[in-house]
Parts: sequence; structure tokens; C-alpha cells
Amino acid sequence: MSRRFNFCAGPAALPEAVLSQAQQDLLDWQGRGLSVMEMSHRSDEMVGIANAAEADLRELLGISDDYAVLFVQGGASSQFSAVPLNLCAQGDVVDYVNTGQWSKKAIKEAKRFAQVNVVASSEDSNFSTIPAFDSWQLSDNAKYLHYTPNETIGGVEFFWTPDSNAPLVADMSSTILSRPIDVNKFGVIYAGAQKNIGPAGLTIVIVRKELMGQSRDITPTMLDYQTAADNDSMYNTPPTFSWYLAGLVFKWLKEQGGLTAMETLNRRKADKLYGYIDDSGFYSNPVEKPSRSLMNVPFVLADSSLDKTFLSGADEAGLLNLKGHRSVGGMRASIYNAVPEAAVDALIDYMKDFAQRHG
Repeated sequence: MSRRFNFCAGPAALPEAVLSQAQQDLLDWQGRGLSVMEMSHRSDEMVGIANAAEADLRELLGISDDYAVLFVQGGASSQFSAVPLNLCAQGDVVDYVNTGQWSKKAIKEAKRFAQVNVVASSEDSNFSTIPAFDSWQLSDNAKYLHYTPNETIGGVEFFWTPDSNAPLVADMSSTILSRPIDVNKFGVIYAGAQKNIGPAGLTIVIVRKELMGQSRDITPTMLDYQTAADNDSMYNTPPTFSWYLAGLVFKWLKEQGGLTAMETLNRRKADKLYGYIDDSGFYSNPVEKPSRSLMNVPFVLADSSLDKTFLSGADEAGLLNLKGHRSVGGMRASIYNAVPEAAVDALIDYMKDFAQRHG
């Protein structure tokens, strides 16, 4: 078997060590005589897997007992509804920052449940930057402030945490676990798993306990944070296999040296790729340098008519899923934690060769 380098934005690359362990456990988990996919979620084995995963995630992110850690279904998009349903009443003011396609979707959904104030937007720059904080029009009475620290599609990332008197809510789907963060600055952090956590089907929600227990009467049971916490994320049958794999990823991250070590590696990968793009004269990145994502690197060719040729050649070279999102075009290399530095080196070598042949 020959594995290629996968630059997909999600479902994204998983560490080979994790996949190898899962392969061993697939038919017979630790000699138990059944697959990890066949276990009851109420069994001692699965409860042990779940508890270990939560403990490792708490250790990696430094999550205190002031927070509940929930492992739920529905993807991060379900949290676009869950956040306002849990944190405010109909007609309450909530603040949102618009820095890309995922911010826009969160805003659209929140408007169904609250009075949304868009405090800042970079749409007029085609989401190529992050609005300066001193330009934000924050509400005096907002129930929370929501932002997207990393926009997967546009490739912009916050490297600072907004100040807010209201609870801070963050969709960290494509940046969580890529570098250390101070969880204590947030009211709610949520993230779809399929980028840096594990396979699709699982969503992590980290919520300050004092914010729970005030959901609206209309809140579906499956979106109620208090219900999820009271039932250890097992009110219904959870995505057990995704949860198990996430646990393996957490252990793998600890073995790599934790999030400080991952940040060092991720910055080195990103610096290499951006550095080559900027110096190439053939490729370009549309994002202002201070806001460039460590995880998602969009770029365009000098001649867009070469896009299909570039992609077919990349596929032949073992470089997969480099096509940009349909809404923006061009190319995008997602270089999450599990994408090795060798993959970035191979991509740069291919880009150099392609530019020499077609420039």
C-alpha cells in the first residue's frame, strides 16, 4: 500500500500511527473479541475510552473543572443553532464577527433565534483580512460575542483573542489543537472533528458550566448543553468510533510533545509554503500576511487556465485534494497537524517544477 499526501480541508488527514492502531483494533479491540465499532456505548470498555479521551483533551488544552466537555453529533453547523438556543432568549442582542463563509453561515442561522449585530466584517476585502479590533462596534447588552478564529475557505486566522465583556464564543473547527490557547478566555468553544481531532461525525463543545441550564423551552433535547453534560454526552448513542479515534489522536498529540510542539511544527510548515509562494512570481496568496492561516493556505496560479493541468499533475505526483473551495476557486493546501512536513516539501518541489515548465 502506498499512501499519498492528503491536503484535504476536511475530512482531513489522520496520523498514520492512529490509523495503524485503529486497524489493529478493528476486528478485535485489545483481545476483547469484538470490534470497537461493535461495543455498547454503555459498556465499561467504551466508557473507559470516552473518559480517557476527555481527560487527554483536558490535559492538552488545559481545560479546568469550570468547563464541561461535550462529545456530540451534528457537526459544527449544528452549533450555529445550539449557541443562541442555549445562551440567549428570542430578541436578545448577540454580536458576531464576519470574516468568511463559515462566519456568514453562523450569522444567518443565529438570525433565526436572536437579534444579530455584526460588529465587524471583512467582506468588502473579499475576506482577505481581519478587521482591526478598534473598528468593532460591540453592543453594550450582547449576550455573547461569536467569531471564527480560522476561516477554512478563505485562509484567514486570528492570532489574538478578542476582548469582550460578554461571553466569547468561538468556532474553532479548523484551528483547535494546532497551537496552545487560553480556554479560560472563552464561554464556549466548539469544533467539528474532521480536521485536527479525528474523523467526521463528532463535534467537541467546551462550555463554561455557569452558562448551561438556561436554554429555551423550544431547544431540541439533542442541542441542550445541560442535557448533554448531565448524560456524559450519552443521552443517545454517540458516534462511538469517531470518539475512539479522537482519543487516539489526543494520545498521539501528547506523544508529539503537546500543542507547543505542534505549533512549532505548524509554523515551520506554513512559513515554508508561504515563503515559496511569495517568492515564486508564479503563485500568489490573497490574504494579508498578519492574518494568514497556519492550517489552510489558498493560492492562485498566474494563469488560471492552467488550474486543471496543475491539479492533474499534482494527483499524479501523489499530492491530493489541492483544489480550492468552489466559492473562491484556485488552490488550497490544508496542512493540519497530521500533514507531515515532508508533504509540504513535496508540494513545494512540485510547484517549483510546474512553474518552471509553464511559467
